[in-house]
Amino acid sequence: MSEKNISNAAAILEPHKIEMLFRRDEINKRVRQLGEEISRDYQGKTPILVGALKGCFVFMADLARSISCPLEMEFISAASYREGRLQDDTIAVGPSPILPIYGRDVLLVEGVVDTGRTASAILKRLAIDEPKSLETATLLRKKTGAKLDKEPKYIGFEVDDLFVVGYGLDYSQLYRNLNFIGHVPEFEK
Repeated sequence: MSEKNISNAAAILEPHKIEMLFRRDEINKRVRQLGEEISRDYQGKTPILVGALKGCFVFMADLARSISCPLEMEFISAASYREGRLQDDTIAVGPSPILPIYGRDVLLVEGVVDTGRTASAILKRLAIDEPKSLETATLLRKKTGAKLDKEPKYIGFEVDDLFVVGYGLDYSQLYRNLNFIGHVPEFEK
């Protein structure tokens, strides 16, 4: 490993000051509310939740347990960040979900929608398979984010343009296991 790579790795592993945004109980309450709303909207249907990996996995697990109608789950990968916090110009969207979505009600589940580029790329990819309906649920929607072609129908919390971590959201794969949502001020300057 080069000297530059060693210093970059050391910087990533340094502890970061994380400031609380939403406590676990606040998140749990809001996720239950979203689950109730989705249950009403999809009553009599069997939607497919398609999670955008990796940031959605904690939210999607809790959301699925809060939905009372039958549902199926699938995942799709998409990446727009490199080295933890630098957004790349290109978005790599993984292959189609294995579970067929043609003619089905599909709900894309995102951890956070900020610029909207990743969500838009995934929605365009899913639309190719001609689902009956295609909506988005996101835990966080950044207020300053770009406008999407189609705004998320279900939004947990709106937040300022902060670098958020916890509850599945990460910085260089760290902090996903936090049971709250926080932000890292040093990355917001």
